[in-house]
Amino acid sequence: MDDQELLTIGRFARLTGLSVGALRHYDELDLLRPARTDPFTGYRLYGRDQLEAARTIVRLRDLEVPLETIREYLAADDPTARRRLLAGHRVRIEARTFRLQRVLHILGQLSSEDPTDMTATPAPTTELDPATRRQLAKDLFNHTWTLLEKPDRTPAEDDEMIHSAHASRYHWGEVGVGEPVNLARGEWQCSRVYAVLGRAEPALWHARRCVALNEADGYADWDIASAYEATARAYLTAGDLAEMAAWKAKATAALDGIADKDDRDLIEGDLATLP
Repeated sequence: MDDQELLTIGRFARLTGLSVGALRHYDELDLLRPARTDPFTGYRLYGRDQLEAARTIVRLRDLEVPLETIREYLAADDPTARRRLLAGHRVRIEARTFRLQRVLHILGQLSSEDPTDMTATPAPTTELDPATRRQLAKDLFNHTWTLLEKPDRTPAEDDEMIHSAHASRYHWGEVGVGEPVNLARGEWQCSRVYAVLGRAEPALWHARRCVALNEADGYADWDIASAYEATARAYLTAGDLAEMAAWKAKATAALDGIADKDDRDLIEGDLATLP
């Protein structure tokens, strides 16, 4: 490389935003070696083709990417490999953010109370009125159902579906005593979500809660039939065909108590998907 194309360390520092001290440090770490080092004076000279690498280091250091990760990033020619490195750093940042949010929350509680009282009552949370909770519960229920019917869900959408079903059930529980039947329907949906995902233990747990709530409050019609169907499906997920058949028979018998034909057809359709 012609000496006229080389930049002194001071000039290179100004063009890249790195300090001279940082450039010397990166040279020692073999992260960004100068194009040439004068053997007599020790002066470092950099090529213009190194400007982009140096500016990349600046950008990544601003994002708190560790130097070792930056070294791997610069050495990787594959864009996918580079994205994977940045994704790993993002996961670490998210974990740190979560920890700091928890620390901030606790500090906020302590700073608003007697700092010597480590058992101070948490600050009150924002209250939602029953109408808002009811709407949230309905919207989340419908969103969960949309995800249930999606044939090509991603793993992230599976997680979203689980949390959406539980959030719907939670808000129904907070609405009040006026709509207890929706608690059972929320348990039914949680059970269906877990059955679809092949997770037998929680599917059975929520199916049993659904049955218990329906039987405790004397609900009949399609609610009790769907509770029995959910239990049969959960046992199928668990591989217990005998229990599945017994609960399917109970659900089938309960069909006669469903007044609305559309409701009856819906439960019959669900039962038809069981062996």
